[in-house]
Amino acid sequence: MSSRPPTSHDVARRAGVSQPTVSRALRDDPSVSDETRQAVRAAADELGYVISARGRSLSTRTTNQIGIVVSDLGNPFYLQVLDTFHAALAQVDRRMLVLAHDGDDQTLLSRLLDGSVDGAILTTTVLASTIPAALVRRGFPFALLNRTIDDTPCDVCVVDNVAGARLAAETLVRLGHTEIAALFGPATTSTGRDREAGFRAVLDEAAIALPDTRVRSGPFDFDYGHAGVQELLAGRPTALFCANDVIALGAFNALRAAGVRIPDDLTLIGFDDIAVAGWEVFELTTVRQDIDRMVQVAAGMVLERIDGPGRPPEQVVLEPTLVERATHGPPAASR
Repeated sequence: MSSRPPTSHDVARRAGVSQPTVSRALRDDPSVSDETRQAVRAAADELGYVISARGRSLSTRTTNQIGIVVSDLGNPFYLQVLDTFHAALAQVDRRMLVLAHDGDDQTLLSRLLDGSVDGAILTTTVLASTIPAALVRRGFPFALLNRTIDDTPCDVCVVDNVAGARLAAETLVRLGHTEIAALFGPATTSTGRDREAGFRAVLDEAAIALPDTRVRSGPFDFDYGHAGVQELLAGRPTALFCANDVIALGAFNALRAAGVRIPDDLTLIGFDDIAVAGWEVFELTTVRQDIDRMVQVAAGMVLERIDGPGRPPEQVVLEPTLVERATHGPPAASR
């Protein structure tokens, strides 16, 4: 017996039909009769024939793959996003192709347009990125997730970052905090910019100062949170807002190592509500964005854009909520 895998031509001979009929039958083409379709499938099962995704993509000019662009695979937020995308796309018989973006827009653009994916989700776009405008010009289906970009109309699904940061600041004001510190995200991103704007706006309205000595800006990562909070402790804040949960977890570890009691000595609030935030060891109070819902909406946007490229761009903004756990409280009486 031959060791080569069976081909569609082998299936055609076994079923007594032409090779094009095999292709149509296995695609459930309505032009093929039920009797022929059943005969072809029976022959394919007997031979152990598996449809070639590469061959199907050549015949249909589609790959059934959606690219998911990320820049930090070590960030639990994006791991959660990828896991949800994988499940969402599998439900509609699509596959996920993860594309790591190291900041080189031209290389990423080439990868997106090389025919390996039918559309893409961009999750880490910075405000100065040239990618969205280039994709719009080429009519390539994509959507932004968790980020917005100025001056380029395109499909977007985000949480209301300004409103979410306002929830955090309003909570601190309600609890009676006036000595407040913040570890903001990068101003080069819409999330960093908008969360800082929303937080500062509430403190301004409450006439609470946020001096430069109690503020840092940096990447959305653990190391920045760990180092940044140590720099801020000299100012003796009673509360700390972190622009995402990963920063907050880095700060949490540094605070515990320094003997700071949370929330007795310092209230800590994050943003995102990633799964780790709810672990018993952290019980982080945070602003929640519905990651699963955001992923479902963005995936739907891309699939609809593939099927209907002429429809107007859509922007969906989800409402945030405050998840109250164990890291917030009023300032200590001794202060």
